[in-house]
Parts: sequence; C-alpha cells; structure tokens
Amino acid sequence: MQTNISEQFLSNPDIMDAEAILRSCVHCGFCTATCPTYQLLGDELDSPRGRIYLIKQVLEGNELSSKTQSHLDRCLTCRSCETTCPSGVRYGRLVEIGREIVDQQVPRNLLQTVTRILLRKIVPYPRRFARFYKLGLLFRPLLPATLKRKLPVPLSSAGTENITSKRKMLVLQGCVQSVVTPQTNQAASRILQKLGIELISAPDAGCCGAVSHHLSAAEEGLDFMRRNIDAWWPYIESEVEQGVEAIIITASGCGTVVKDYAELLKHDPQYTDKAKKVSALAKDVSEILRDEDLSTIVLGNEEIKVAFHSPCTLQHGQKLNGVVEKILSKVGFTLTPVVDPHLCCGSAGTYSILQAELSQQLLDNKLSSLQSCQPDIIATANIGCQMHMASKATVPVKHWLEVIDEHLAS
Repeated sequence: MQTNISEQFLSNPDIMDAEAILRSCVHCGFCTATCPTYQLLGDELDSPRGRIYLIKQVLEGNELSSKTQSHLDRCLTCRSCETTCPSGVRYGRLVEIGREIVDQQVPRNLLQTVTRILLRKIVPYPRRFARFYKLGLLFRPLLPATLKRKLPVPLSSAGTENITSKRKMLVLQGCVQSVVTPQTNQAASRILQKLGIELISAPDAGCCGAVSHHLSAAEEGLDFMRRNIDAWWPYIESEVEQGVEAIIITASGCGTVVKDYAELLKHDPQYTDKAKKVSALAKDVSEILRDEDLSTIVLGNEEIKVAFHSPCTLQHGQKLNGVVEKILSKVGFTLTPVVDPHLCCGSAGTYSILQAELSQQLLDNKLSSLQSCQPDIIATANIGCQMHMASKATVPVKHWLEVIDEHLAS
C-alpha cells in the first residue's frame, strides 16, 4: 500500500510504525472472512481492510468525521485478522494508533465522554471498583434480570498455604479479576504448588494498563505499565537470590498487554530495557503448565465435559491457540467441539459496555456454539470473557484453572 503521511503527524514517534504497517497490507481481503464485525454488519468499513483504508486517510490528512470514529470504535481489537493475514499486518497496533489520533481530533458527545472517563477512573483501580461492585451487589435483588446477570456473586474459595519453594514466579493480581474472581489466582497457586512453584505477588503492582491504553489514553496507560515495572523490578533483579523465573498472568487480556510492554515503552529511555526484560518474562499460565510434568495433577473419577472458549487475546494476541485445550485433555477432561472457535464472544474489555448491541449479538452466537454439545462447564482464560458469557450461559462459566482445581482428586 502506497502512503503519503501528512506533515502534521511526522513528529509523532508512533507514525513510523503506522506507516510500515500500512505498507505491509496487500489488500487481499482474507481478513474479512474472520472479522466478527464484518460477519455481522457486512460493511467493508467495518472490516480490517476497510479500517486500514480509513486510518490511511487519517494519516494522509484527509477530513475526519464521527463516522470514521464509529467504524474504528466498532472494532473489537480481537486480532483474528492478524491470525488470518498472509502478510503479517500488525493490525492491532495500527488501530490503536489510528484511534488515538482520531480521538484527538473528533470530539465525542457528552455521554460517550463521561462513560469513557468513568471506565478509566474506576475499572483499573481495585479499591474503587470494589466499592461500586459491592454497591451493585447490595441492590442486585432489585435490578432487572439483564443487569442482575452482569453482576456475578463472588464465590467463596479455599485459601492457599504459603509454601516456600526454590522456584518462584511473580503473579499479576490485576484489577477486575482480583475483586470479582480472586479464586482464579488462588487456584493457580495451588496447582503450581503441586509442581514445586511458588507464586509471589508484588504489593504495588496493579492494572496492566489495558483499559486506558484501549480507550486512547495512551500516556495514562503507560503510567500503569511503568508502575508495574517498578513494582516487579526488585523481584526480577534480586540481589539476595536468583530473580523470579517468570511473571505469570492468568487473564489472557492482561497477558497480551504485558507482553507488549517492550513495544509500547520503546520510546521511553528510562524504561526501554526494563520493559524488554518484563515482556520476555511475561507468560500466560498455560505456557508454564504446557512445559511441566502434569502427572501430579490427578482428577477425580467423574467424567466432566468442558467447552473451552479460547479468548481472542489468547489465540490471536498471544498465539497460544490450542495450548489450554491440550492441558485440559491431558489431565482428563472431555472437550466438546466448538463451531467457529476463532470468533470473539463480544466482551473485548470495555466493548460490552460501549458497543452493547453488537456485543450481545456476538455473545448469543458464541454461546450457541459453545453449548450446542451440552457441556457440563464452559471454561475460558480471561475474566472479561468469563463475566460476559456467564451473564447468559445456561451452564457454569469458569476460568479453566478453577475447573482443574475444583476437580482435583483429594
């Protein structure tokens, strides 16, 4: 693709990346076949190829409108197109750059502005989010069924023993997951303890930065990333003992962002090298279990049918498609087939709030696919997908680590 970038954008350090990505696109259109929004809407401008053209026009200085903004907003950033693309177009990075530039030039209406600010100022902060979550639970019995389903009641979970081990890994507690489903990381800790691995948490680490990053508050998102790096660094560069083996992330959405810290902070001289180290250490928990001897993970005798939903951030963002499925099968679960497993469930972080109608259509399609073979449980690897699907599913929806932990032989 030929480009002629407007001079007004040349001072932006991300523009060279954007131009290179644009030039790598060969207009083949393979991406349209796997784009969830194009499948629903049938509009070329709601496909990756169409949005690439829109971003090209933006960077070449053409007139902008709210229509351009709407087409970019409707993108899930699921990155299914990246898995399909034969040219290796880094569409996810391009759409982030495009959205940020468009949002700087096209004002949003009051409702959109307030909603996006509230999401940025509440969701990434566990204490703030917990207050609103508890308030919602208090009034849950009075809410309409549609809203009630969006507020899952937290499950009680057995605690974990503090067992010291030579092998140590950091774990990201995160924001929403730490409040709504803390049992996920507790399950991870118990499972990894059986493998001789101790999980430790850095008290000052928090949100991975995804919420701000995806809502075009780039510098705010980078501040979250810097804070995490600062919180983790003493454990990585420990002078007392060998540093941690890895940084474990149990929410695939967070994992995708942490693995991108090196890319996102490459223009920050104070954090460039540290970000590279953090990204190299960042692992989805499935990458750890994949490479371990799982003979100590023994299930009870009951046969459990599991439909696994692989989040977009796991299969397209981190390129770990099939890894969790193999682990679940290896330890003894029966996996049911899923039609169109590459398609998004419609959660996509804040998308389920900002694009509710499209999100619900995608959710209905996904649940129809997952539940068609009557599984006992739907398992997934991301808190957003878990909450979103649980709002309408007719069977329990859990993190796959919880599924393993709950069915371990006593």
